[in-house]
Amino acid sequence: MQKLSDSELKIMEILWREKSFTAKDIAKELSNTVGWDKTTTYTILRRCVKKNLIIRKEPNFICEPSISKEQVSSYETKELIDKMYSGKIDSLVAFLLSDVDITDEEIFRIKKMINDFDE
Repeated sequence: MQKLSDSELKIMEILWREKSFTAKDIAKELSNTVGWDKTTTYTILRRCVKKNLIIRKEPNFICEPSISKEQVSSYETKELIDKMYSGKIDSLVAFLLSDVDITDEEIFRIKKMINDFDE
């Protein structure tokens, strides 16, 4: 899998939400939310098709995601851990605990996940 650009991710977020959407509707939504013109959206859509991130169907240039949000999330998270924490998950967790505001409820849920995973 290749890393997704921020622009590609904007398109994928729409497709993960909608499951199937025309290029025209994607362009309209991104024009309203991000201010892109139709040409920009279509350029990025073509790039997504070339990278096999989306499937293009005719008629009407219907787009569907060919990868799941979970696949991208898993890949991006592993890349982050490798790049920023030398592949060490405990270093990531130590950073999160020391530098990010975590509520007591979140700590409780994290402890439960770890305990459930260990069983």
